Amino acid sequence: MTDLQQRRSPDPGVLKALSERRNGPGIRRISAHLALLVPTGAAILAAPGAWWLLAAVAHGIVLMFLFAPLHESVHRTAFRSGWLNRLVGDLAGLVLVLPPRWFAAFHFAHHRFTQDPDRDPELASPKPTTLAGYAWIVSGVEYWHRTIRGLLRRAAGIAPDGFLDDRLRARAIAEARVYLAIYAALAAGSLALGSDLVLRLWVVPALLGQPFLRLYLLSEHWGCPTVKDYWANTRSTVSLAPVRWLAWNMPNHAEHHANPAIPFHALPAYAALMKGARVHEARGYAPFHAGRIADVAAGRAGPV
Repeated sequence: MTDLQQRRSPDPGVLKALSERRNGPGIRRISAHLALLVPTGAAILAAPGAWWLLAAVAHGIVLMFLFAPLHESVHRTAFRSGWLNRLVGDLAGLVLVLPPRWFAAFHFAHHRFTQDPDRDPELASPKPTTLAGYAWIVSGVEYWHRTIRGLLRRAAGIAPDGFLDDRLRARAIAEARVYLAIYAALAAGSLALGSDLVLRLWVVPALLGQPFLRLYLLSEHWGCPTVKDYWANTRSTVSLAPVRWLAWNMPNHAEHHANPAIPFHALPAYAALMKGARVHEARGYAPFHAGRIADVAAGRAGPV
């Protein structure tokens, strides 16, 4: 057996310890993540004139990276307690317009069929092959159009997604209707009070922050081969500590796909244990996108 094969088969006792689900790390991380929204939100409210838009970018990045606890919560690894996973998933899903019960079904299908062009639901929206397509996706407009359209269709009882069985389809439809009712209540309340706080602290920051989340997510699989090996069809990215913190350690994405039962707080230790197993590693998000833009411009980038 080679050293690489040995690294891919760590001691079961070590894996069991790394896979232990705990409340403490998740409570500390989500508390700090939400606390970070206080100074960024205060900066929006305190900024004079149109300067609040600059603060809204920072606020929007923190808001949109609530995708990380949403992702961890649907895996039920953010916390040991199920109710905490559900609560955080619902709150983050509301911010992102990404209901967690539907997203869980979507995401688990993605894990089962990663980079399979026929069965991975992430590939239903192809990766960009032109500079205009790249700009369209990175802008976030494609995300909001696809996500809001899907939410409205499910609320109308239209849920054709192949990864939904009858039980999950009924749950996704009910969930979409609850989410729309909440959004309608927020809009009605804002109008009744003559308040623009929802726009200033959520809607506009979400629009400004979404491109940063798109840039982050594009690195995970774009350009990886259509093979079943999770170490080969998924990319990890070497990133700065603030990015790793904000993304709940998910830059270790190949490690996450190889063993999705490992909670976010144990992923760095698992990555160290499996050092050398990654097939695709980006040395930062800026170099990754510089390389992909060059590939797109040269016609070398495919839709997977």
